[in-house]
This record gives sequence, C-alpha cells and structure tokens, in this order.
Amino acid sequence: MVNLTTADISNSAGAQIILEEIRKRWPWIKHLFADGAYDRLKLMDKASYLDFVVEVIRRSDQQHGFKALPRRWVVERPFGWMIRWRRLVRDYERRINISQAMILVAMGDNLLRRNAHP
Repeated sequence: MVNLTTADISNSAGAQIILEEIRKRWPWIKHLFADGAYDRLKLMDKASYLDFVVEVIRRSDQQHGFKALPRRWVVERPFGWMIRWRRLVRDYERRINISQAMILVAMGDNLLRRNAHP
C-alpha cells in the first residue's frame, strides 16, 4: 500500500489517514512500529480506537554516532530497494499520482526479480 501526500501534511496526520485503510485491508494486523515523528496524541488515540498497538522506536539522547535501532530496518530496507530506481532518487515528478505509480512499479519489479531468481 502506498499513500503519498503533499509536503504540507505532517507525518502523523498522514498516518491517521491510512489507519482505517490498513484496518480494512489487513484486519489481522494489530501491532505497528513507528519512529518519533509519529508519537502524537491524536494519532495514538485513533490507533487505539481502531485496536492498534503502536510502538514508537526512539533513539537514545546519549547515543553518539550510528547505531542500528530495533525494527527500524523494516522501514529502511524498502527505501534502499526503491533507490535502485534512479527516477525515485530525486523528486522529478510534478504530480503525486505519477510518483505513486513509480513506487508501485519499482516495488513490483523487486517482487518479480525475487520470485524469478530465488
């Protein structure tokens, strides 16, 4: 599922938009992971209303330099896969629906490659 929004919509507001869609499409999902940008009261209220448990992964204030955070790789890995498509490295598209289509094509290509060459 891909949901792109304009830049004037915050991360937590965008997440509120897709929570109901996630519940409809995948009703068995109960646990969501998020980074600190999603730790907002309205989002957490809506998530609990829809029977989700949201676990916010934070980095420590004492941490210096790079350290892998638990479960963060689940989000970062697909971003790495999408970067293989040069068109997605920069924001070349002027319309959101074209950007969304390019993401779906890139991830579809990734799925086909993995199934064709296991």
